[in-house]
Order: sequence, then structure tokens, then C-alpha cells
Amino acid sequence: MWFNVPLFPERASTLANQVDYLYFFIVLNTVFFSAIVFSVAALFAMKYRRSKHPKAEQIHGSMILEIGWSVLPFMIAMVMFAWGAVVFFDYSRPPANAMEIYGIGKQWMWKFEHVEGQREINQLHVPAGRDVRIILTSQDVIHDFAVPAFRLKGDVIPGRYTSVWFRATQTGTYRLFCDQYCGTLHAGMVGDVTVMDPAAYQEWLSGSGQGSLSQQGEKLFIQLGCVTCHRSDIQGRGPVLAGVFGSQVHLADGRTVTADESYIRESIMFSSAKIVAGFPNIMPSFQGQISEDGLIQLISYIKSLKPQPGAPANAPAAPGAKPPGK
Repeated sequence: MWFNVPLFPERASTLANQVDYLYFFIVLNTVFFSAIVFSVAALFAMKYRRSKHPKAEQIHGSMILEIGWSVLPFMIAMVMFAWGAVVFFDYSRPPANAMEIYGIGKQWMWKFEHVEGQREINQLHVPAGRDVRIILTSQDVIHDFAVPAFRLKGDVIPGRYTSVWFRATQTGTYRLFCDQYCGTLHAGMVGDVTVMDPAAYQEWLSGSGQGSLSQQGEKLFIQLGCVTCHRSDIQGRGPVLAGVFGSQVHLADGRTVTADESYIRESIMFSSAKIVAGFPNIMPSFQGQISEDGLIQLISYIKSLKPQPGAPANAPAAPGAKPPGK
């Protein structure tokens, strides 16, 4: 067929239909009311192009028309707002059992690390029919992770973690873009998302021989000496990390924060930013000493630490206690 120009990317995720239907509703309303306004304006311009009444006359408007013209657009706007809020909440809240993949944006490439240890450059392999959460950060400037076929877009910000999620509905290869101008080679910061059959995906994952991210993180944890203070009992000078991820952490200044990926990253890079209540401010900053890959490995390791049954909860070190081994 000589005319084969698609108006929209194909729909390849569960979010795609929700986004498209809302978009069509907004466009149709915009076109409808724009047509009314321009049609009436054109009609009046032609009808009254030569005024039969050179002197202005006082007229009285229609109260019904005024109320209708105010209430009807307001109600339509509220429908758009409520519908958009539902789509936003679905988009911004990944399911609890979603598989996780870490992504790093840098000028000008995408790097992805699977929890199982597989690494990719400008390629992302995911299984069809499963919820996938991409945990994103940038190594330099602000980027934007966008997959049009999934109707997916999320900012990638240096120094913090953001996330997007999707469930691919059909196998195939879909284009990945950076949707935020990030420098001279911004247009070249592209890649492919390959959606695979779940069995084929598991076979593809088995090709990694580097060990899982948590295993690599454990090695780095020991290498950096973190195990000296963050012991599995309450005798260390730092908090027990088993079970800390996802929990509520009480800080020395009275605040309470959730121990998510961004909190753990900040605690490693800027150790004095949020001091846990009851513990001394003795941890050194690792800013500039750990790469983004190393941070991801450490975070993955800490997330894998589960509290042992009957293990004591976090407690501050005894007054005057010395760090173990010193």
C-alpha cells in the first residue's frame, strides 16, 4: 500500500490504552469547542461586516447561556482532571511484585543492569506479561526515559533515583529514546526494548556469569569495610541493615523517613545528611569513591538482607563503645 504512515505508535503495554483514550477525549473536546468558537466568529464576521446600527446599543445577555457556558466546560475539565488523576496514579505506583531492573543514563547511552547480573548497553530485554519496574538515575545531566509504544516517559535525574513501570503485552522490539535535550548527541541517545516470551527471557538471563547484583554488592560491602560497623547484631557502631529497606527510619532530628533506594544512596554518598537516631555521626562519606554501578550493587545487597527470626532490632551502640576491631 502506497500510503502507510501510522498516526500513532503501536500499543504494546497495559498503560497504552489508558493514555490513548484520555488523549483522544481531550483532543475531541478541544476540536469540538474550537469549531464552535471559530464557526460563530466567522458567521458573525460575515453577517455584521457592515453594521446597520452605527450607534452602540445597550443589550442584555442570557443568564441561561452564561451559566451553561461556564458550567459545561467546568464539568468537562473536571472529568479530564479525574480521568488524568486515575491514569497518573496507575502510572506512578508500580505493583509490589514487579521485577526490578536498574538503568543509568549518561551522555549519550543507556546502561541497564538486571538483578540477576546481566548487563546491557542501549538494549533492554524484558519478559512479556510481567510487571517491570525500571529504577533510573543519571550519571551526568537530566535525561528522559521514553518508550512511545508503551506510552512511557520518566525523568532521569542525577543524584537520585526515579522509577517507571510497565507490563508489555506483546513480544517484539520497540524503540527507546531520551526525551530530554541532554547535549550535542542527544538525538543519538536511543536504544531498543526487546520483549521476549517468559521462557526465552529466562534462558537469556542464564547467560550471565558475573553473579547477581546482590552478590557483587556483598563483595563491595566487605571490600569497603562497611561490615565493620554495620554488623548483623546490635554491637556495631552503625545500624543493623537487615530488613532496613522499605522500613521507617527514625532520625536524630526527629524526622521519620522511608528507607528506599534514594535514602540508601544518600546515606552512602552523604553520610551526614540523615543520621539515624541513637547512632553517632561517624560514617565517612563515599562521594567520588563509588561509581553508579557500585552504588546499585550496594543497594541491591542491602535490599536482599532480611531480618532473621528472633534477631534483635536496631539499637544504638553503648556509650563509650569502640568500633569492633579497634
